Amino acid sequence: MSSITGSRVQRPSNSSTEGGPVANTTSRTAPVSQRERVTSLDLIRGIAILGILPMNALTWGFNDFAGYSNVRAVGTEQPFDWVIGIASKLFIEQKMMALFSLLFGVGVVIFWERAGSKTAHPNWLSLWRFALLFVIGSIHAWLWFGDVLTAYAISAPIVLAVHRRSPKVLMAVGVGLVVIGSLSAALVQLGVNNGSFPIGEYWVPGGTPLFESDLLAWFYGDAILRSVGLMLIGVSFYRLGIVQGTRPRETYQRMAFWGFGVGLSVTCIGVAIHVADGWSERTALVGHIPLGLGTIPMAVGYIGVFVLWKNDLSKLQQRLQAAGRMAMTNYLSQTVLGISTLAVLAQQVELTRTMIFAWILLIWILQLWWSPWWLQRFRFGPAEWLWRCGTYRSRQPFRRSTR
Repeated sequence: MSSITGSRVQRPSNSSTEGGPVANTTSRTAPVSQRERVTSLDLIRGIAILGILPMNALTWGFNDFAGYSNVRAVGTEQPFDWVIGIASKLFIEQKMMALFSLLFGVGVVIFWERAGSKTAHPNWLSLWRFALLFVIGSIHAWLWFGDVLTAYAISAPIVLAVHRRSPKVLMAVGVGLVVIGSLSAALVQLGVNNGSFPIGEYWVPGGTPLFESDLLAWFYGDAILRSVGLMLIGVSFYRLGIVQGTRPRETYQRMAFWGFGVGLSVTCIGVAIHVADGWSERTALVGHIPLGLGTIPMAVGYIGVFVLWKNDLSKLQQRLQAAGRMAMTNYLSQTVLGISTLAVLAQQVELTRTMIFAWILLIWILQLWWSPWWLQRFRFGPAEWLWRCGTYRSRQPFRRSTR
């Protein structure tokens, strides 16, 4: 069996987006063995990093944020376009990013725990690491405004400061922040309806760009609240042993049943609001509220399903785990590929959601192929390795031994 696969273990390991843990028992900078990894985290992260692509690809393909938030706005010329658009609202929008955010919170704590066993200043090392992430995210944001790494870099110190609170407190605060962010859309909707906040590109094709819109503060404020909230929920799940896959099988069965049951019910309300009002500006942000509120139960349901699936190891799971270990590299490469092909090479083509979905499938195949291929030869993904070198301010081992 290749180095990418391995059995699940009880002990935590660093499965943050840098793709590898901090240290083993002999060297602070040596990567951990596969036995030390919690492969359920890699699997969930791999699915999440591929899952965020369908939504991000809409902004590249349509060169307009309206295509992301408003299914009717652009790219829905055939019935299958509508199927893709509605399915994305129900199963992908915010849900995959929620999983990614949740696991990033887990990674913050795991890094701190491992750093604490090797240095007297794990907090400072963690903060330095977040600062480097902010730099990486800022470069990425210069390329594309939809970057999430800067939001994570801002949110992570908050998580670090409170992560030793009880799981119940972390869960309550995390859920509260997500709820506040979602409900804040109601106030913004009032401003849109009375003319105080033109909705612009957020909902109308060709409208005022979101980056220049009065909605920008709410958009990023909601993103930060969701990031911090979901990271705290992730830490709570880590403390309870949920994301490690160590709880009884019945726990994950209940998570899957109730998570999807509640999450889909709430999310469907948001879609129904849009459909009933003809995707009107008057209810654009009202429909956003149940979509946001349904994010947490849907994420819980996904975790339950993925951990249950993890018990049946397959070649596909090995590839998804590899994609999760190279999450940052795959995330950044998605942007490069998306902008270069969809936004530049195909800029004269009137793309539909079906056409963009076909492109997404190709990128998924590419990343599921290249992630295990790369990790069989190298210890980390390129972006993860650079982040690691910057964290420790020294060149880290990169190539795997050929012996």
